[in-house]
Amino acid sequence: MMNRRQTLSLLGAAALLAPLAGHAPAALAQGASQTAAPIRVGEINSYTGLPAFTIPYRQGWQLAVEEVNARGGLLGGRKLEVVSRDDAGKPDDAVRVAQELLSNEKVELLAGTYFSHIGLAVADFAARNKVPFVAAEPLTDAITWSKGNRYTFRLRPSTYMQASMLVEEAAKLPARRWATVAPNYEYGQSAVTWFRQLLKEKRPDVEFVAEQWPAQGKLEAGPTVQALAAANPEAIFNVTFGADLAKLVREGEGRGLFRNRKVVSLLTGEPEYLDPMKDEAPEGWIVTGYPQEQIDTPEHKAFRDAYTARFKETPRQGSVVGYATLMAIAAAVEKAGSTDPEKLVDALSGLSISSPFGPVVFRASDHQATMGAYVGTTTVKDGRGTMKDWRYADGAAYLPGDEAVRALRPAN
Repeated sequence: MMNRRQTLSLLGAAALLAPLAGHAPAALAQGASQTAAPIRVGEINSYTGLPAFTIPYRQGWQLAVEEVNARGGLLGGRKLEVVSRDDAGKPDDAVRVAQELLSNEKVELLAGTYFSHIGLAVADFAARNKVPFVAAEPLTDAITWSKGNRYTFRLRPSTYMQASMLVEEAAKLPARRWATVAPNYEYGQSAVTWFRQLLKEKRPDVEFVAEQWPAQGKLEAGPTVQALAAANPEAIFNVTFGADLAKLVREGEGRGLFRNRKVVSLLTGEPEYLDPMKDEAPEGWIVTGYPQEQIDTPEHKAFRDAYTARFKETPRQGSVVGYATLMAIAAAVEKAGSTDPEKLVDALSGLSISSPFGPVVFRASDHQATMGAYVGTTTVKDGRGTMKDWRYADGAAYLPGDEAVRALRPAN
């Protein structure tokens, strides 16, 4: 596990060996060599709190930094460097380390975060300090809408976007009586709110007969499953993840909760959550996820091959997020032609990049990227959980238009 104070300077082998010509001051005495200062990114995440996602995420951004530096760096030869900190899963710690990164480490911009409440805290810090922040993972819509600001951009598809993708499938089910189970913090609350609203718009006949709100990471599986079963729903919307998801699946299967009931579930198709369950992974759940071994597009194959060669394991969802986050930052620096914060913000607004999932654009109207997600059904194959009958849902198709965004987002 990474030390909280550790500075990660990740340089590709080619960049280590290749001279960066054209950046030595003209007046260098006695021919001494000197290269331009690196471009420093302050990265913050919950490494100790959720290693199943954040370690692949870290490896993803490591690969991106190595590739950028192997190509000669940015702005004519400046190396890309990441200074990384652990936020311990606490908003106050995240803000404290953000200040330290800005004041002591002299980073040009901030990136990362996983939990939504932490992402919101760092976004507020970024706005107050006028420093660009690329939020990699936090999914709450508030980060780009109700609490959006000029300096914050988000990569992953939001709770609204992924709820919309799942509602398309949920609306086709005959089920009328629904129950929900979600962690009781910003992400879970946002996901349930949007799923309920969007499903009722498509299916006015549905009703929600039960809600369960376990504390994140502290799910009491027995009472939760019992309460859900007592409401006798015809379908369940699940937002739990990680260890809570595994406990819910195990207890629910044991008590017959999922028998003859459809489950629609956010994130459950991601390898970081399916892999630990092995052959106990749920069958037949409608999910968003990442069937990495089945995606054969050229851009994804190139990423998967490079990642597997570098880390001797296949990528996870976090790997894609980490990689695309740093590649977006590199593209913004090149587009801006500078590390000036205002120029970087202008460059990120409307920025188009290539990602392992295909083209992604950071919308100018709300700073939300159009990265999509894979929607399909869980199954168990060769002793492990995976997805089948999946499709890629392009994020651009699941976002409200600019006029609607103006009503959701405060003026900068």
